[in-house]
Amino acid sequence: MSADVAASLSVLALVVVVSEVTRRLLIGPRAGTGLAVYAGELVSTFQLCCCTHELKLLSDVGGIEPQLALTFTYLAAVIHGLTFRGAIGNPSGVLVHAYHAKLPAGCALRRIACQFAAAGAARAAVRLVWGIGLSELHVRHQLLGFRCSSPIRASFSKAAGVELACAFAVQTVITSTHRLEEKYRVHAVAAAITTMVYAGGSVTGAVFNPAVAFSTQFSCTGKSFLEYCFIYWLSPVLGMMSSVLLSDKLTAVLWRTSSPPHLPLSSKKKT
Repeated sequence: MSADVAASLSVLALVVVVSEVTRRLLIGPRAGTGLAVYAGELVSTFQLCCCTHELKLLSDVGGIEPQLALTFTYLAAVIHGLTFRGAIGNPSGVLVHAYHAKLPAGCALRRIACQFAAAGAARAAVRLVWGIGLSELHVRHQLLGFRCSSPIRASFSKAAGVELACAFAVQTVITSTHRLEEKYRVHAVAAAITTMVYAGGSVTGAVFNPAVAFSTQFSCTGKSFLEYCFIYWLSPVLGMMSSVLLSDKLTAVLWRTSSPPHLPLSSKKKT
């Protein structure tokens, strides 16, 4: 294992440990209150974005093997799933919960605000960590001014379609596995995320999370703010909601076809 990879893994481990300790400190005394929900979203989204930044740096600048990058993506997704403690970490996911009336509108908006605040904080935090120069990769990235270029390597419509399709596929797996035990479900969702990164990573980076995209992609050169908004914000929302609407429609159809037909009461014979 190279020194750059070892340093990045150390950063990832540190982010997860610090986030977990912070979650326990912030949520523990406030368990059962509304503040615990928002604290969980802040910390968990911060963890997700910081880890994504480091993995993106390893892949884009460090040039690690694609198979190794996918392995790290899968492991990171599993760890996030096991440590989030009910946090959603994805504005599209919050909208899905709100659509199903699991969250009031005000709570949903506040959760989304927490997610974007954490995304912005993560972007600033990783630059501070990279500035320490823990590895040659970090030093090289610092010398370049932490610059990044857009990962979008396709037409506008194709890029939007890829993000929509990735979000659709992942949400479909989330919906299909909601009855599984959490320890099994996180692996199914992580496998879906990794598959989508493999399929769409070379086209858009396969982010399909508006908060993570805001943290990792919006500061990159190559595309306009409006293009980023459409590709990384609107498309994933449309993809997830399309999956949810289709799932609800299929469930309703299956329920109707499996229900026994209504049999009218037989009339009594007159004597």
